[in-house]
Amino acid sequence: MFSIIVVPAADDPAEEHLRLAPSESLEFGREPAIGMRIAHAGVSRHAGTISATETHWALTNRSRHQTYVVENPEGAGEHLKVGPGRVGAPVPFEFSRVVLPAAGDLLTFDVWAPRHEYLDELAELTGDPTAAAFPLDRSKRYFLVLAALCEPRLRGVPHAPLPTVDRVVERLRPMWPGVTRATVQWNIDYLAVKLRLKPSPDSADPGPRVNGKKATLVSLALRFDLVAERDLTRLDP
Repeated sequence: MFSIIVVPAADDPAEEHLRLAPSESLEFGREPAIGMRIAHAGVSRHAGTISATETHWALTNRSRHQTYVVENPEGAGEHLKVGPGRVGAPVPFEFSRVVLPAAGDLLTFDVWAPRHEYLDELAELTGDPTAAAFPLDRSKRYFLVLAALCEPRLRGVPHAPLPTVDRVVERLRPMWPGVTRATVQWNIDYLAVKLRLKPSPDSADPGPRVNGKKATLVSLALRFDLVAERDLTRLDP
């Protein structure tokens, strides 16, 4: 059974999807002996190798000078770098986009790993339950504010600037008519306390001043999947 599917660049209709079974590999480059050909003068003749396992894949970078980037198109900027000469770098994404720098151009192709597996259910253990790391209630207004802050990057623009407080107010007004700049800012401050970026107001230690509070909140939320693309439906009236 195939575990990895390589999707060549969309602008090359002659190429078909390439399927790899576990333990199989695929070379790619400008002139691979057998494998996926990328016709660009800036790509090495033998640029790299994709190796399939049961549930993920690994990338070998055969370039002497270029670092390759593997992006998660659904991860709001999540990516990993595979340096020159790196052998068998494991890629954990179910959907991946490999980016090759080539003489001023950025060439891409996709790799799918549809056999990612997850536990169906966790074993029932006795004793006290584990406390939630980030106890967020998705029905609360503070979560709407957090989702609105994360929205541009979750929409597929990983380096998009964060929305201003005024833009957040405008975005939330259809489902929250009484929203104001003050209430949005209050919720941002509340999130900073709730996600432990700063101590609570009744703490004896005021803690360090948090600069770039919005950016820190968004970075934390996206890194740990506290807000996902499916949560953006909460922003629609």
